[in-house]
Amino acid sequence: MNKPRSFFTSTHHHHSPTCTRTHQIGALLLVAATFFLTTIFHHSFCTPYHHLSHDTGSLYTTHPDLSPLKIYVYDEKEIDGLKELMSGRDRKISPTQCLKGQWGTQVKIHKLLLESRYRTKDKKEADLFFVPAYVKCVRMMGGLNDKEINHTYVKVLSQMPYFRRSGGRDHIFVFPSGAGAHLFRSWSTFINRSIILTPEGDRTDKKDTSAFNTWKDIIIPGNIDDGMTRAGDTTVRPLPLSKRKYLANYLGRAQGKVGRLKLIKLSKQYPDKLESPDLKFSGPDKLGRLEYFQHLGNAKFCLAPRGESSWTLRFYESFFVECIPIILSDQAEFPFQNVIDYTEISIKWPSTRIGPELLEYLESISDVDIERMIVRGRQIRCLWVYAPESEPCSAMQGIMWELQRKVRHFHQSAETFWLHNRTIVDRNFVEFSSWKPPLSLP
Repeated sequence: MNKPRSFFTSTHHHHSPTCTRTHQIGALLLVAATFFLTTIFHHSFCTPYHHLSHDTGSLYTTHPDLSPLKIYVYDEKEIDGLKELMSGRDRKISPTQCLKGQWGTQVKIHKLLLESRYRTKDKKEADLFFVPAYVKCVRMMGGLNDKEINHTYVKVLSQMPYFRRSGGRDHIFVFPSGAGAHLFRSWSTFINRSIILTPEGDRTDKKDTSAFNTWKDIIIPGNIDDGMTRAGDTTVRPLPLSKRKYLANYLGRAQGKVGRLKLIKLSKQYPDKLESPDLKFSGPDKLGRLEYFQHLGNAKFCLAPRGESSWTLRFYESFFVECIPIILSDQAEFPFQNVIDYTEISIKWPSTRIGPELLEYLESISDVDIERMIVRGRQIRCLWVYAPESEPCSAMQGIMWELQRKVRHFHQSAETFWLHNRTIVDRNFVEFSSWKPPLSLP
């Protein structure tokens, strides 16, 4: 059997080619050059991201500044109808009213982009365009009905030359609830190529088709009560594991959903292990905000089954009471999966296996393992918080990572044409910067 030949040897067989010191030095230089070039190409083409360090257990940065990314934010005064999508037909609904509840992310993302260093006021240099709208809030508060929302969106889009230029591919819309983009009934006709930010990833609003596309859309964190996320706030004080009364809890209504009904039944079978109180959302027995958080933090594990849609706010809230989330929603999608290893901070259990075996499994997990997951969750939960860019870690930072990956400089559209001097024009050879409304959409 032949032995492998070494580059470095002090003796040579007289029939073998002589390996001189010059050869040795040349080989070393070749290895060094290869390593250098590989490093250069890696840093040039890899998507810049924050990563979670397994050695230190902390967030550390490996990316340059995102300064090349430029986002144009449409102003409510520049497009007829945009104001109605933000404050209703009578323009009486304020952004402050829309900050709470599931729809709060529509307001927060808009406000943070207005203050962002990635914002540009020049459409010509923009990589992406953000279309502000608070339609979930406006609809819930009676400001617009479904038909009016649909009509107003179409009117707004017909006035956007840069939307027409790209077929909507570089335009961003936020739909923050389980209904997703279905709030805009004609979404599949008009914004089927656009970037949709939503907490929802599967079939939505009892529709047979999902408005979420894993290729172009982005899953965002739900809107958590600011009292839970502010540093120094006393709303949430996590209990030591030894002082938590229950193994697990489920805080939510049944809503006729199989998984939720199973959990409520299970809580009656094992009341000392699983808490699932009969929640009242109105009247004298309504569970207050502080009481809700106290209940949530009084267990080691917080169960998060699907409801009308696959996502649930309890998944995000659990990190701030330091309760391990148990995902009982098979189709659930989660934010920033290129950054976060969800197997380190949560457990996903089949929704078809909800029963005593789930509680037995949770009982088998040691407090040491639970503490390890809690510590890890404590380090990444800043990515659920819609905080200013001055914060080193936030949901907006994660969204910016994802948006940068979505930037495509080739504006392919049925309405886009280009000439020999790289001028982008419409079918009438008019530059999009000179395009004037109104023109109907195709």
